[in-house]
Amino acid sequence: MNKDSQLTLPPAPNLIGAIRSGFDAITNHIILILFPIALDLILWTGPRFRLTGLIKSMSDQIFKVYSVQDPGMAELIQPVQAAWTEIAEQFNMLAILRTYPVGITSLLVSQLPVTSPFGVLVSWEIDSFGGAFIAFISIALIGIVLGTLYFLVVAQAAVIGDVSWREAIEQWPWASLQMLYLAILWMVLLIFITLPGSFLLSLVVLSGVSYGQCALLIFAGIIFWLILPLVFSPHGIVINQNNFFTSVKVSANLTRKTLPTTVLFILVIFLLSKGLDILWLVPSETSWLLLVGILGHAFVTTGLLASSFVYYRDALQWMREMLKVRNLTAV
Repeated sequence: MNKDSQLTLPPAPNLIGAIRSGFDAITNHIILILFPIALDLILWTGPRFRLTGLIKSMSDQIFKVYSVQDPGMAELIQPVQAAWTEIAEQFNMLAILRTYPVGITSLLVSQLPVTSPFGVLVSWEIDSFGGAFIAFISIALIGIVLGTLYFLVVAQAAVIGDVSWREAIEQWPWASLQMLYLAILWMVLLIFITLPGSFLLSLVVLSGVSYGQCALLIFAGIIFWLILPLVFSPHGIVINQNNFFTSVKVSANLTRKTLPTTVLFILVIFLLSKGLDILWLVPSETSWLLLVGILGHAFVTTGLLASSFVYYRDALQWMREMLKVRNLTAV
């Protein structure tokens, strides 16, 4: 019998199995959903840190320049100016607590409520660029640090089946530093991608609505394709205690070798998360029923995060088994 025929290829990572295992882990450690619940409650009922004056003054100056250079542009940019005014009224700097690529999930970060069942939220205005910069850095650092702890304990529940808070807290400082490096890397990449891309996209949009929609889809696809190899970079830090550079390399290698399965897995997670968000956000921000949506979102997104850790573990194991088979075949 041929030696190659005796070798059994390991099964590819199981998407359904990973999702089921992730939700089972969170069901057994339901306390972990308190992380996203707490963040959403802060955004829903806590104070708002606003940049209304700064955003309005910047947008007014920019649109004034365009109007002076070309009076015909005033009518075209009026909807854009109205959109920026609405953003200025709703923006809450505490939304920066939802950091990427590691961070606590949040339902209300996309809504940024201005009222709650208790009434209009208390607001503090930040009226200087220096104050806004300090607030941005401080809130982002808090978000990364708390998000790292969230990832650590969810990874323990998903991969080990038990949560050791003492071990998580011991790993917390080092892992937070690695996540900070990783966040800086993501930010630099996004800046290099989005700045020239946004300029080209603006030119295409001005040429026509249909062309603009197509260009926007193509641009979003390019960003997704470039970010995809880094999607599991936080997982290596919290599961295998890899430094951020090693974790990025492992993530890129894993994504390349499991590309069809990984893309399908990410698509399923995205559709489940965003699809259910539509349901969770049906109640208004002044209704206590929104609390049901916050609870449901916390359970689903934490379960999906746990599923990603299970998938990452299984995919790494599959890569190791495939390497063994390849080495045996080469002998």
